[in-house]
Amino acid sequence: MALTQRLQMRQSQALVMTPQLMQAIKLLQLSNLDLAAYVEGELEKNPLLERAAEGEPGVIDGAAEPVAPEFSGDGDVPGGEGAGADRIDESLETSRSAIEERLGTDLGNEFPDEASRAPRSSADVPMAPSEWAGVGNGGREDGDYNLESFVSATPTLADHLAEQLSLAIADPVRRMIGQYLIDMVDEAGYLTGDLASVAEKLGAPLKEVEAVLGIVQGFDPPGVCARNLTECIAIQLKERDRFDPAMAALVGRLDLLAKRDLASLRRICGVGDEDLSEMIAEIRNLNPKSGLAFGSTQVQPIVPDVYVRPGLDGGFIVELNSDTLPKILVNQRYHAELSKNAKDSTKTYLAENLQSATWLMRALDQRAKTILKVAMEIVKQQDGFFMQGVQHLRPLNLKTIADAISMHESTVSRVTANKYIATNRGIFELKYFFTSSIASSDGGDAHSAEAVRHRIKQLIDAESASDVLSDDTIVERLRGSGIDIARRTVAKYREAMRIPSSVQRRRDKLAMAE
Repeated sequence: MALTQRLQMRQSQALVMTPQLMQAIKLLQLSNLDLAAYVEGELEKNPLLERAAEGEPGVIDGAAEPVAPEFSGDGDVPGGEGAGADRIDESLETSRSAIEERLGTDLGNEFPDEASRAPRSSADVPMAPSEWAGVGNGGREDGDYNLESFVSATPTLADHLAEQLSLAIADPVRRMIGQYLIDMVDEAGYLTGDLASVAEKLGAPLKEVEAVLGIVQGFDPPGVCARNLTECIAIQLKERDRFDPAMAALVGRLDLLAKRDLASLRRICGVGDEDLSEMIAEIRNLNPKSGLAFGSTQVQPIVPDVYVRPGLDGGFIVELNSDTLPKILVNQRYHAELSKNAKDSTKTYLAENLQSATWLMRALDQRAKTILKVAMEIVKQQDGFFMQGVQHLRPLNLKTIADAISMHESTVSRVTANKYIATNRGIFELKYFFTSSIASSDGGDAHSAEAVRHRIKQLIDAESASDVLSDDTIVERLRGSGIDIARRTVAKYREAMRIPSSVQRRRDKLAMAE
């Protein structure tokens, strides 16, 4: 068969990753601080972009009035995107036809509204391009070589504690409590809040919060998460196995040590001069501010992207934080004046900047709408948490949210990363509300994994020395409560909560009874 060359025309469909679409994906996963920095850079390089004046609504600042759809915990969400979203689109329509005529294309073809199209498969939703795409052997395409990018970042105290938390605690409920406590630790390593208020905000028992604090206080560096100097020193001495009764008496009267009242200290501790001197020297070798070993870092306060507050009818009101939304405008008048007598090269430059500015405004608009839509559905799905506390988190995954709002899981994943929601129980990252599930034995609703762990702990806490529950017995009782769970899962949850086996628990209880 002879080989020949010929021309053919074929029609096919392919996913085209336009620069504008890549920009929208990039903006969607940015935190509000990163977004502000990105918009600042665009304002510097695009002469047609400008900040909205104080009190003047920008493209995303539809909310001079807050976007606040209200819904009940078990009802549908009325109001759609919210009133603010309608004003956003109106500001874009003023120049849409002119831009389409200038660019020779339909804006809807390049930037379809995500709310009007539910992706059919993962191929319908493009993935964000890698930062290193197009990089050859010579490094980045722009030739910019930044030596500082090779310098490793110094871990903060919070990062160091969070890493240990992920290894020490497997229970999501306890891990959330632990992370909340870590967020309250200052640079010196001291816990700055009150445990009773933490328990009230999270809707968790005070004993549970105290138990988690005991675990966190065992983290490195020694003495971290102490509530005062006495506790900090006591923690370090216990780790060295030096917290005997005499040392405990000395630590309990640090006020006398500060006054150098050695006679009173000898009487209280019941030791001689030599022993007291050794004890004081040992205390002086401890670090009263162990957190400072990680250096002083500038702490950026968490600014929530979304607010949730109770409504008058028992539901919740969800609204975007307008302070975190960029307030920018496209100066159409400036573009028109410059284009009147400009050369072709200048007109091309202005057209490119006008196109870039318009795409940015649409991307910011879409980002705000998507965040609000996802946050509303999360609040609707997890109303039990907002009403009753952390023990009432429901099983939830990305697909549940994605199906409910007709979006793809990858979009929901980007929205929930680096986005925070302020509630009456504190500020949480959106991804915290996604928990695994355990099937029901009677065919009813599934149970969240953390709720099952809490039930296991309740059963074990209520047992007596004469009636210690084996893992098999716990499985039977859980199934009697409608929870279908395997024995190995009970053992895994029990070990994750650092609860010993039934044999060891029986020995411990008998020893305590004696």
